[in-house]
Amino acid sequence: MSKISILVADDHKIVRMGLKSLFAAEKDLAVVGEADDGAAAVRQALALAPDVIVMDLVMPKKDGVAATAEIHARLPETKIVVLTSYSTSDTIAAALAAGAAGAVMKSADDGTLLTAVRTVAAGQTFISPEVKGLLAFDPPAPALSPRQQEVLVSLVKGFNNTEIAAQLGISRTVVKEHVESLLVKLGAANRTEAAAIALRKHLVDA
Repeated sequence: MSKISILVADDHKIVRMGLKSLFAAEKDLAVVGEADDGAAAVRQALALAPDVIVMDLVMPKKDGVAATAEIHARLPETKIVVLTSYSTSDTIAAALAAGAAGAVMKSADDGTLLTAVRTVAAGQTFISPEVKGLLAFDPPAPALSPRQQEVLVSLVKGFNNTEIAAQLGISRTVVKEHVESLLVKLGAANRTEAAAIALRKHLVDA
């Protein structure tokens, strides 16, 4: 039986050592390379074409999302499991949208990560329970139209509907409709909560 070849990408040496030790103990897994930043992960992936890459999301030179997107575009057969300790739901969602087949929190037990590697190697997706919980608790930022973005910026600055209408040259009725749509998209109960969510998710500049 051929082993599942793995590339480990993490900017912390102790984490890479731990992952390599974990995989080395499994008869069906083999670590074929490692990388200490996102740019190196891309180079190593192209050189080795591993079955699976275990990719930290927060790395220097090129973050995990950008590295995932590039590798997925150039090596679609290589499956990527993103590994993270504190990323927001937006970062994880971006990684999955970029082509990652799996997502696991670094706090997960060894068995979860091993299951993730084997699952994605078999052509399926794997989202750990912790990641599912994060995505459910704090959904990724929604896509906004250019006009909704303009209204949101003014809302965050504390302007009322009349002031926003005057600023954007549209009617109060249209502003009201946009605000109501924003509340739904952001899952906010009111304007204050919408502003807080927008700032937390960096939808507008503070």
